[in-house]
Amino acid sequence: MDHRTFSRVQPLGLFSAIVFAVVVVVPAFSCPVLSAEAYRLPPENIVHMVDAPPLPYVSVDPSQRNLLLMERASLPPLSDMVQPMWRLAGYRVNPATNGRHAPRSILGLRLRSLADGSETPVGIPENSNVGYPSWSPDGSRIAFTLTTDTGIELWGAEASSGKARRLVSSRLNGAMGSGFQWMPDGNTLLCRFVPDDRGKEPLPARVPSGPNTRETSGRVAPVRTYQDLLKNPFDEARFDWVMTTHLGYVDFENGSRKLIGKPAIYGTVDPSPDGSFLLLSRIVGPYSYLVTARSFPEIVTIHDLSGKVVREIASLPLRDEVAIGGVPVGRRRFSWQPNAKATLTWVEALDDGNPKNKVSHRDGLWRLLDPTSKSPEFVLATEHRYSGTSWLGDGSRALVAEYDRDRRWTRTWLADLRVNSPEPRLVWDRSSQDRYGDPGQPITTRNKAGRRILLVQNGSIFLKGRGASAEGDRPFLDRMVLETLMTKRLWRCAGENYESVVDLLSTGSGSVLTRYETPDEPANYYVRNLEDGSRRRLTDFVDPAPEFASVKKELVTYDRGDGVKLSATLYVPGDHQKGRRLPLLVWAYPREFNSAKTASQVSGSPYRFTRPRGSSHLFFLTQGYAIMDGASMPVVGSPEKANDTFVSQIVSSAQAAIEKAVDMGVADGNRVGVGGHSYGAFMTANLLAHCDLFRAGVARSGAYNRTLTPFGFQNERRTFWEAPQIYFSLSPFMHADKINEPVLLVHGEIDNNSGTFPIQSERLYHAIKGHGGHARLVMLPFESHGYRSRESILHVLAESVDWFDRHVKNAAVSPQ
Repeated sequence: MDHRTFSRVQPLGLFSAIVFAVVVVVPAFSCPVLSAEAYRLPPENIVHMVDAPPLPYVSVDPSQRNLLLMERASLPPLSDMVQPMWRLAGYRVNPATNGRHAPRSILGLRLRSLADGSETPVGIPENSNVGYPSWSPDGSRIAFTLTTDTGIELWGAEASSGKARRLVSSRLNGAMGSGFQWMPDGNTLLCRFVPDDRGKEPLPARVPSGPNTRETSGRVAPVRTYQDLLKNPFDEARFDWVMTTHLGYVDFENGSRKLIGKPAIYGTVDPSPDGSFLLLSRIVGPYSYLVTARSFPEIVTIHDLSGKVVREIASLPLRDEVAIGGVPVGRRRFSWQPNAKATLTWVEALDDGNPKNKVSHRDGLWRLLDPTSKSPEFVLATEHRYSGTSWLGDGSRALVAEYDRDRRWTRTWLADLRVNSPEPRLVWDRSSQDRYGDPGQPITTRNKAGRRILLVQNGSIFLKGRGASAEGDRPFLDRMVLETLMTKRLWRCAGENYESVVDLLSTGSGSVLTRYETPDEPANYYVRNLEDGSRRRLTDFVDPAPEFASVKKELVTYDRGDGVKLSATLYVPGDHQKGRRLPLLVWAYPREFNSAKTASQVSGSPYRFTRPRGSSHLFFLTQGYAIMDGASMPVVGSPEKANDTFVSQIVSSAQAAIEKAVDMGVADGNRVGVGGHSYGAFMTANLLAHCDLFRAGVARSGAYNRTLTPFGFQNERRTFWEAPQIYFSLSPFMHADKINEPVLLVHGEIDNNSGTFPIQSERLYHAIKGHGGHARLVMLPFESHGYRSRESILHVLAESVDWFDRHVKNAAVSPQ
C-alpha cells in the first residue's frame, strides 16, 4: 500500500500554528454526544481469562528461610474505585481511611519453607485488604497493614508459626506511604499515626471569600504539566489535615505505643542503621499550585529517639525553578550510609543544577560522619550527574555511578571513600542503551540493620542480568573479583526456557534461587545447584488461562529502510494454518536512541510464559488476529534533535513491521490495525495522520496536543518556544484533518499521568469530528492512566474488539 511520510498540506506558519493550537472552531452541529451507555462485555472466552485468578506476589525473607506468597486480588469492582478521593499536591488520598486511594491488591498471605517446601498460612481475617508486607531485619517477623472502612490497622505475624495479630488499635496515617517501618532492633516499628487530637475535617465555604489568584514576576520557573495539584486555600487546608502525622514507636512483643515529637507533615522518616537517630524531612509552606508536594519547601533534620532535634541538615526552598532536565540547587538525596552506625550522605550540584552549564564536574558527594561531627566532609566529585551509590559491607568502599545525559552514557567507579584513599577505579563505562553490553546488577544482601549492601564473598561481588543478545534475552550470573575487576560467567540460561537468578543462597553453598518459566509453564521458583545443574522446585503455580496455551509466538527480526534493525514478537492463534493470512494488529511504544547500533539490538525472549491480563491487546489472539507485539519503533538521533524526524522514523518502522508479517505469509497487508497506550497512543494517532498503512487504530490514554505540554514531553528537551514547529508537527491534534482512518480514543476521566490530561482525547475527538473524520471517544469514570476496575477493563476490551472487527477484520481481504 502507498503511504505518505509527510502531511499533504504545507505547514502552517508559527502564528497560525499557535492560534490553531489554542482555538479550534467546531461547528455547533458537530458537537459530540456522549451517551450514558451500559458497560459492555467482550466475547465470553476473553471474560473467562480476564477473571482468572492472578499468580501470587513472592518475597524472600532476609534469612532465606521462607518465601512469602501474597494472594492477589482479581480485578476490583468499580465500587472499590468510587471510594472518596482527595486529589492533593500529587497524592490521591481516601479521607475515610487516611490512606492512599487504591482498590484491594493483596487478600491473603502464606509462608513456604525453602528447606522442605512446607506451607504455613498467615492467620488474618477473610476478605482482608492487606498492605504490602515488610520483613523484620532478621526475617523472623512480618509486619503489614489491614485497611478497613474507617482506617488502617498495624498487624504483625511470626514467620515460624504464621500466627498474626493486630499490634495497636491506633490508626496509621498511610497518605504518604505504608505508615510504618522496622527499626534495626527487629522488635520496634516506627509508625506514622493519625494525630489523636486532630480536629474535624475541613469543610468548604458555601460562599467564597474572594477569587483564587496567582502572580509571577521575574522568576524563571519552567515546570512540567502535573495533575492533582492544589488549587485553592481549601485544598491547602485539606492537605494539612490529612497529611499531618504524629510519629511513634510500637513494640512488636506487647503492642505498646510511645509517641514522639509534635505532629507535622513528614516526607522522609528514616532511622539510622544503629537505631540511635532519626532522619526527618518536614514539609512546610508556602505551598505551590504548580508543582507536587515533592517540591514543596522542606526542613531536613536529625533527631534523637525521643524526637529532640540534634542537628539541622538543610532548609530547602520551594523547588519550582529547577532547570529542565536538571536538579535542585543545594543539598539533595539524603541517606544513611548502610554499613556505618549513623553516617549521613548527600549530594550537591556543582553546576547550579543546570545540565546546560559547562563545568568540569556536575555533582559532589558529601557526608557527615555522625550527627555530632563539627562539619561534613567532601567525599568525591562526579564529572557527570550522580546517579547512585551501592555500598560494600566493609564500611568504606562503594560502587558510585554517574550519568551523562548528552550521550546517554553511564560510568561506575569502585571508590574507597575514606580520606586520603586511592583514586577510584573505573568499573564500567558504557552506553546506558547498550543492552548487549549490560554487565548486570550487583546482587545485594541485608545486613543486621536490615539495610541493603552488596553481597561480597571471598573478595568478589556477583552480577545478575537479562543477558540481551541477538537470539533474545539469556539471563546470567557472573562473579567479579574486586581486586582485578575481572568477571567469570558462573551460569547462563540455555534451552527453550527463561530462567533468571533471584538471589544467592547461603554463602558457599553453590545454590541460587531462580525463577523458571517456559512458553507453556508459568513462572515458578526453584533452588538451582550451580555445581551439578540440578533444580529443586519450591512453588507449584498453575496456568491461570490454559486456553491460551496453544498460542504460537516467535521473536522476529527485520530491517527498516534506513538499515536500522528492528524486532518484534509475532503471535498467531493456536489454530492458525500455514498460508492463511490473518488480520494484523501492530502494538508498539516509541523509544529514543542515540545510535542505530543500540536501536538495532533485540530485546525480549520467545521463551517467556505469556498470559494476557487486564486490558491487554494480546486478547485479540482469541479473536483470530495476528499480533506484532512490541514492534520496535526507535527514534534515532541526538537527544536534542531526535524528534525532528520522529514522524518519518515511526512510519518507516511501521511499514517494515507490516512487510515482515506479510512476507512471512501470516498477515493480510490490507487488514492491519495499530494501537498503543500513553506514548504509544501518541504514536498511533501520528501514524494515522501521516500514512495510509492502517485500516484503523486504538489509542489509549494519550497526549495529542503538545502545546499543552510546552516545557517538554517524554524525552523532548526543547520548550515550545525554542522549537515551535516541532511541537506543531508532532501534535496529531494539529493534523486532525488528515486522520482519515477510524480511531477509537479511550481515556480515564481522572488520568493523573503528567501530560496526558483527559482533555487531550476530548479535544482530538472534537477536532476529528469537526473535520468529518471517524472517531469514537470512550471516557472511563473513576479510572486513571491505567485502567483497573473489572467493568472498565471488560468494556475497553469489548470496544476494542468491536472496533477492529468492524474496521480491520471485516475489511476487504487481499488477494492471496
